[in-house]
Amino acid sequence: MGSPAFALPTLEALIAAGHEIACAYSQPPRPAGRGKQERPTPVHAFAAQRGIDVRTPKSLKKSDEQAAFAALNLDVAIVVAYGLILPKPVLEAPKRGALNLHGSLLPRWRGAAPIQRAIMAGDRVTGVQVMRMEEGLDTGPVLASAETPIEFDDTTASLHDRLAAIGARLMVDTLAKLERGEVKETPQAAEGVTYAHKITPAETRIDWARPALEIDCMIRGLSPTPGAWFELEGVRMKALNSRLAQGQGAPGEVLDDNLLVACGDGAVRLLTVQREGRGAMAAEVFLRGQPVRAGARLA
Repeated sequence: MGSPAFALPTLEALIAAGHEIACAYSQPPRPAGRGKQERPTPVHAFAAQRGIDVRTPKSLKKSDEQAAFAALNLDVAIVVAYGLILPKPVLEAPKRGALNLHGSLLPRWRGAAPIQRAIMAGDRVTGVQVMRMEEGLDTGPVLASAETPIEFDDTTASLHDRLAAIGARLMVDTLAKLERGEVKETPQAAEGVTYAHKITPAETRIDWARPALEIDCMIRGLSPTPGAWFELEGVRMKALNSRLAQGQGAPGEVLDDNLLVACGDGAVRLLTVQREGRGAMAAEVFLRGQPVRAGARLA
């Protein structure tokens, strides 16, 4: 049960390990692209290509959907970024319950956007965990964990791919231990609970008066999507990658000819930018077509 690209490595690993995939559940196709044609999720497309039965209900709350799920007679349900609430009858239908791969070290960053929130908060370490699902939001006991440092140059894109690969291996290993009766379930700590709420548009505009460290974490945490943004000469621009740098000036002041920007404390150098309506490009490429001189102001 999964939808985005984050879930694909786990599905591929389950198939490679020889597990029988009875069915794939995914979010319904949605309009996408300029033509707004309905596009299946990455999991849907991959599963269909492999000849796996795919189901895309809008909800699992109806009794007929729950009965259809129970009729699969599953040993276990594997859930990775599915996006639908699983009611109690669905959670209890598989013989060994439902196991979820979550992209953080619980109980920190329960919820929808754990990878983005970890980078934005300046966390130094994150990871993935396999947890047994309960009715609460990411509240179940943990069966397995794997950690990885958050590097100074990580974006959500790079950390996403690393965690997806680590998580796939962790899930296959956990299922093997489950079959052997070697899994130990550990309740989550009551302390340290934080929630990774979905990113809202109001959060995405850069406030140059904030400290450089916060802005750098914000830029990398919101990259590639939805993207942290600012205005240059009244034109909306996204900052998709950055580095902390030395420099002082008025917030938003460009300090050299290579997009070194002053913040409330310190400075950041913009490495990848995207002009509204255009593709992303390295800063040096952008500057060839539109020089931004020292003294310019970003809003």
